[in-house]
Amino acid sequence: MHSSKSADSAMERNGFRCGAVAIVGRPNVGKSTLLNALVGERVSITSDKPQTTRHRIRGILTTQRAQFVFVDTPGYQTRHRSALNRYMSRGVRQAVGDADCVMLVVEAGRFLPEDRRLAHLIGSAVPVVLAVNKIDRDQAPERLLPFLETVSREREFDDIVPVSARRGKGLKELLRVLQRHLPEREAQFAEDDFTDRSGRFLAAEAVREKLFRRLGDEIPYGACVTIDKFEESPRLRRIFASIVVEKQSHKAIVIGAGGEKLKRVASDARRDLERLFGGKVYLEVWVKVRGGWTDDEAALKRLGYE
Repeated sequence: MHSSKSADSAMERNGFRCGAVAIVGRPNVGKSTLLNALVGERVSITSDKPQTTRHRIRGILTTQRAQFVFVDTPGYQTRHRSALNRYMSRGVRQAVGDADCVMLVVEAGRFLPEDRRLAHLIGSAVPVVLAVNKIDRDQAPERLLPFLETVSREREFDDIVPVSARRGKGLKELLRVLQRHLPEREAQFAEDDFTDRSGRFLAAEAVREKLFRRLGDEIPYGACVTIDKFEESPRLRRIFASIVVEKQSHKAIVIGAGGEKLKRVASDARRDLERLFGGKVYLEVWVKVRGGWTDDEAALKRLGYE
């Protein structure tokens, strides 16, 4: 959105704030769940499996006084050294570098070496807010307060806010704190936008989420989803998707006996997409084998990992 200098000046006089908040943390601390709770929409997919989030995903919340552009990032880790993992870790560093504020998410009662490494990786160029998530799992103040004191000594955080993304606790306070760290600037997105991602991207992510949830520990690490065709009409969206795996044996796992698992993945994803798009969806899902794509930079680009 572009406007004149006079409009910019008026916005600054009104004190409206707008900026990017990078959400970072190790895998499975609840970053995507927190993003969805803050925005009020299912912008980012969630599951209990590490590395569910692979892309930087923007979730947008506009209030009377501010526009928050949250940037959900993959869980930062260094164990796997494939091209896919290098892509995800690079995305975290870029999001932090582009942010006006960084929100580091940790679990209440658990501050691991990975949390410590990430806390120091962020640096001090921008404000850093520590969101202590999952307080609903351990509400006892006599346990939470000592933990908050301990983490406050790890580095100089600008603020520390205990929250429960799942229960919606502490979110108003978190937004109030984050707003204070955003620059005075006009809104960058329309008031009713909740993400800058396309329908095609959201459809692919919906299928991938159901794949992760339905297969659990069986899900092959090297599985992704591409959208082959996305057709929109006033009464129906027709979506044709492919689940890409690395081995023929993985294809059999995804399809399941008699195609049962694949049918459930498609059915669950279709219901979510109908709620998201507010209309009927026809969804067809196939499984394809593409060996070695997770460690092939060119293949990653072809599959949408830019």
